[in-house]
Amino acid sequence: LPLRRGSRPGLASAARRGFLASPVARHGDFEWEDAKSPDEVVRFVIVTRDGVRRDVAGKVGDNLLYLCHRLRMSGQVPEITLEGACEASLACSTCHVIVGDGHFDRLPEPSEDEEDMLDEAVCLTASSRLGCQIVLSKVRDVGRCGEIWAARSSS
Repeated sequence: LPLRRGSRPGLASAARRGFLASPVARHGDFEWEDAKSPDEVVRFVIVTRDGVRRDVAGKVGDNLLYLCHRLRMSGQVPEITLEGACEASLACSTCHVIVGDGHFDRLPEPSEDEEDMLDEAVCLTASSRLGCQIVLSKVRDVGRCGEIWAARSSS
């Protein structure tokens, strides 16, 4: 391609090289993978806004927000509505959840940024957390009686 006077040389050289793209990377890809062994499975109960109780399982390392997206899209829990508008960047409270009694203390302390976003959440309770900040681990396996309530989003 000939360069015209006043054009930027970077654009012309890019046109000659062709367009290259890296592979698609989506947020939450890890959560779409199944557990590799039964030792990695973490079981818990999700209670939707409508009171529907669902026994679900994730794996060690799953982010609760992205796991809920997987559960909804796969049809396992179609009524779960955690939005996650900011894609887990701590800029909204649309993934607000309420952690069941006795299990809130098993989670690490929320960061100051998370607490700031929780101040914006609708229906805030003493056991409110942002789903994007909860990462499943065997220490937090709450399968026997643990519940996570999907709270109303602020949108």
